[in-house]
Amino acid sequence: MSLHRTATEPVIADSILETIGDTPLVRLARYGAGLTPQLVAKVESSNPGGSIKDRVAVSLIEAAERDGRLQPGGTIVEPTSGNTGTGLAIAARIKGYRVIAVMPDKMSREKIDLLRAYGAEVVIAPTDVPPDSPRSYYRVADRLTEEIPGAFQPNQYRNQANPAAHEASTGPEIWEQSGGRITHLVAGVGTGGTITGIGRHLRRMKPEIEIVGADPEGSIYSGPEDQVRPYLVEGVGEDFWPETFDRSIVDRYVTVSDRDSFLAARRLAMTEGILAGGSAGTALHAAVEVAKGIDDPAAMVVVVLPDGGRSYLSKVFNDTWMSEHGFLGGGPSDARVGDVLRAKHDSSPPPLVTVHAHQRVRDAVSLLHEHGVSQLPVVSAHDPDAIVGSVGERGLLAHAVGDAALLDAEIVHVMEPPLPAVSATDPVRDAVTLLSGERQALLVTDGGRAAGIVTRTDLLEALAR
Repeated sequence: MSLHRTATEPVIADSILETIGDTPLVRLARYGAGLTPQLVAKVESSNPGGSIKDRVAVSLIEAAERDGRLQPGGTIVEPTSGNTGTGLAIAARIKGYRVIAVMPDKMSREKIDLLRAYGAEVVIAPTDVPPDSPRSYYRVADRLTEEIPGAFQPNQYRNQANPAAHEASTGPEIWEQSGGRITHLVAGVGTGGTITGIGRHLRRMKPEIEIVGADPEGSIYSGPEDQVRPYLVEGVGEDFWPETFDRSIVDRYVTVSDRDSFLAARRLAMTEGILAGGSAGTALHAAVEVAKGIDDPAAMVVVVLPDGGRSYLSKVFNDTWMSEHGFLGGGPSDARVGDVLRAKHDSSPPPLVTVHAHQRVRDAVSLLHEHGVSQLPVVSAHDPDAIVGSVGERGLLAHAVGDAALLDAEIVHVMEPPLPAVSATDPVRDAVTLLSGERQALLVTDGGRAAGIVTRTDLLEALAR
């Protein structure tokens, strides 16, 4: 891209509110390695307030202004997990309103500090009380709205401007950015506004699209109502049915644990360089589960990543917090791929054995036998760090049986695609999920460089230990 622009009309927003929306759709090629369909993400952290709720906040305020429910200089009171409050606070700064955000006490310190940085007043209420308790954050917000003169509560759980914002913007963006190729939408369900609004638009454009709700364990949406219980993921799931959620829009749910949500978010940062929150991890884990059941390479699974991860540095991305809650350390499911590689070679892995693309097939066979391995990465003859394919003893044997003369052919003519890559820091359990179908091995990278190969057997033995 050129760093120089031809002088034309200036492109300058009149306020930060004009920069909301038009967020990118990003292919998760590394995270989704080994999956048959495309896995792509709508990355909402690029909104000015860092989340998808910026779209909703402006929609809620503008609807109230049109209806006369919000007067100049008025006060906005909203029960929020933080992101809607942030969006409201940003818009309120520009439009001249006071904002009071009522939050449950499980929210991260960063979210509270962020709201206050934008000038919002924050009231904290307990999480472990029923929704109709006078101490719940919903009822506290109701009481403040009644007591403060000129106060208005947008109430994202009842206000139809919430799903309307996504029907008008997020849905059309996904449709256009995907070129209409989206076949599956996966999104978390909190207020229900996101999945309802996006889903309505996509259903009009492609009635056969499958819409999947990602839901935390303990939420009312995917579990029995008598088994609703607290969970640690923020901003997704509920303990009641909001009016902004059209239940008919969701074809099915995938229930995700706190642990899987948080580890998915951490792995996303390590593999794709996308720092996203725990609820994004919930949706991402669900999207992978959906993609595993799809055999069509033309299918496209779009997952909505609702916010960024900077508001969760003290939790999801803090090893101490994760360990204290049992999500890291101490169990076989927390083993890392690098540990498997070291254990496989008595703590000191030998240099990675490779074959270059223009060597002969018989050379590869000799290397396989000499080193007692079943897979070899194929590297470029001009750049030994550039992996261009792979060969395995099973594939080479099949070629040799069909035509013995192929033993003298160049590797480039018989090689298969490169092995799926995982980082040495990835959990073993996540690596196992990449070994679908006929794949038997993974390339392990350390610091961005190829470090070794682990097989399905290596990983399963590590889990068994």
